[in-house]
Amino acid sequence: MNSHEEKFARCFIAPQKRARYLALLESKRGRAKLLNGFNHCHDLDPRFAKEIPSGQQSADSIEALLRQKGAPDTCYVMSDNRAIDGKEMSLPDALLETVGMDAGTLISCVPGKLAYFELEAFDGRYILER
Repeated sequence: MNSHEEKFARCFIAPQKRARYLALLESKRGRAKLLNGFNHCHDLDPRFAKEIPSGQQSADSIEALLRQKGAPDTCYVMSDNRAIDGKEMSLPDALLETVGMDAGTLISCVPGKLAYFELEAFDGRYILER
């Protein structure tokens, strides 16, 4: 299990769902099921997930928000989009491949501290921060 993925489950998922997420991350099959669930995820811990206002939902605006909070140049991507899943990418490239691309995606900037999460079909874009 990748440390970014583990910290995501431990720090940003609602307490009653954490054990399930961690268990799913233990196997390839479970991880695939988890990624499919990203598309309509309702398990984010609301204490640490802040929806991005509609006027700030472009890739450039989201990058600026993340940079203000200390995001580094490189991030880790966990996504239902297989082309970018499991990759380390530059933050701008990860956002360009994620924002508005209709796939549930986590961009982990600082494990367990700062991330971006996007649901499928414009159902929500969140900054995750602890």
